[in-house]
Amino acid sequence: MARPYRSVLYIPAANARAMEKAQTLPADAIIFDLEDAVAPAEKPAARDALAAALGNDYGPRARIVRINGLATEWGEDDARFCAGLAVDAVLIPKVDGPADLDRVAAIIPDAPLWAMMETPLGMLNAVAIAAHPRLEGMVMGTNDLAKELNSRFRPDRLPMQAGLGLCLLAAKAHGKVIVDGVFNAFKDEDGLRAECEQGRDMGFDGKTLIHPAQLAIANDAFAPTDAEIDLARRQIDAFQAASAEGKGVAVVDGRIVENLHVETARKTLDRAKAIAAMAG
Repeated sequence: MARPYRSVLYIPAANARAMEKAQTLPADAIIFDLEDAVAPAEKPAARDALAAALGNDYGPRARIVRINGLATEWGEDDARFCAGLAVDAVLIPKVDGPADLDRVAAIIPDAPLWAMMETPLGMLNAVAIAAHPRLEGMVMGTNDLAKELNSRFRPDRLPMQAGLGLCLLAAKAHGKVIVDGVFNAFKDEDGLRAECEQGRDMGFDGKTLIHPAQLAIANDAFAPTDAEIDLARRQIDAFQAASAEGKGVAVVDGRIVENLHVETARKTLDRAKAIAAMAG
């Protein structure tokens, strides 16, 4: 079963209390942030705090560390620090192309790499980035992308659609995890739900979050519903029965079911099982 990434919560690596609390939060993954969430003067201390925190038990939650870019004064030290950590991935900010991944890979020999997709050049190079052999995941950095585009916020995210679509196509073409960008208004539950549903319908695996209050909505939006699980089971059963009779298609609820629908149905059930496993 593939690990679910419905909810991917940013936690400042300088905040020991927040990192401790994250051990009990219903997040599928945690991004321990050494970059934007940590003030420059606190970055060395944040590494020490993170090293101590990672000695604790985070259960089935994926542990991802976002480092500073290698072009900054902290990036190389962050990368060397991560080379000795037992983490599930290292997230690299502002990836413009495969060369940015190569530079980090040379310092961190083993850990899987994830890429922040948040620049116009990164959007245009998404296919080459997704094809990198060390890359396992992509994270949309919609705030930085909006700044680079000089675009305005719209509930339908129309200015983001080109970039979101390019990255989605690249990730799916190369079998990589891809999670949507953050929703900044963490008290706006309706707005968050709408954006989660949009991302889910587009094909994202989950959403990055900035506050624990957002977890329940993201977990619900990116999980198969009871109706979807029931339909998946009925599609599989109907197709198997049709195949036993020598037929290539089945009909469920008035709709044709072919082998491609059965593959989707199996993925739905696998996803539901993985989510149930996360909950214990």
